[in-house]
Amino acid sequence: MSTEIPEYGQDEMAHPLPKTAIVDRVEWLVERCRGKRVIHVGFADAGFREQQSRAGSWLHGHIDEVATSLVGLDFDGPGVDAAVEAGYEAHLVDCTDREAVAALGLEPADVVLAGEVIEHLGAPGPFLAAMAELTAPGGTLIVTTPNAYGLVNVVANITRRIEVNHPDHVVMFTWRTLTQLMQREGWKPADVATYVPSVRERGDRSRLEIAAVKLVAGTERLLGRLGRPYSADGLIVTAHRAHVAGV
Repeated sequence: MSTEIPEYGQDEMAHPLPKTAIVDRVEWLVERCRGKRVIHVGFADAGFREQQSRAGSWLHGHIDEVATSLVGLDFDGPGVDAAVEAGYEAHLVDCTDREAVAALGLEPADVVLAGEVIEHLGAPGPFLAAMAELTAPGGTLIVTTPNAYGLVNVVANITRRIEVNHPDHVVMFTWRTLTQLMQREGWKPADVATYVPSVRERGDRSRLEIAAVKLVAGTERLLGRLGRPYSADGLIVTAHRAHVAGV
């Protein structure tokens, strides 16, 4: 069955950005999880787990301190094994597979947090659809991801002709593209925030490079105070189910 594709004009290409502010990502997420039943998808932070643990900035650990219950889901086997060994409840699962997610038989959560994971997936649409299996009626899905319009890559492109990206990223989102995809998969976006990512330590980074990165991060924060928060390199979108199956 074919679907008629509407004709679009130039005026429909411009999308006003909703008002928001730059927040501290970890503090903001921890507060949203306080006193809630939480399922944290992509909790292991593959590739940076040891570094985050040393720095005391592992988000899953902070959430564990405030949530009434916490379950971690990830496709990183060593990360899941390490969490289970440390006493956390964690499961190895492909979260783009809705049937596999449902087969876990988990109690749906008040908050499902998909932190820095959707940009790693070749099937972000099925992933968002699968999150419905984990979210309780009236619950919340929170997605955090790099902002495709963040200032770091603009500056890096102009000054050094490079792209700054995690080696495992396969897709980038803007506020518009992420909320559009969410709506297609049955979610109703409710809130948006942005954040300036923390600078990862790296032994071979020169002092000049460190200073340049800090300057860009500071500029992002300044632009946020001047009413341009979408210059920040991180994006947070909160959504609810647009409809509840079977109701």
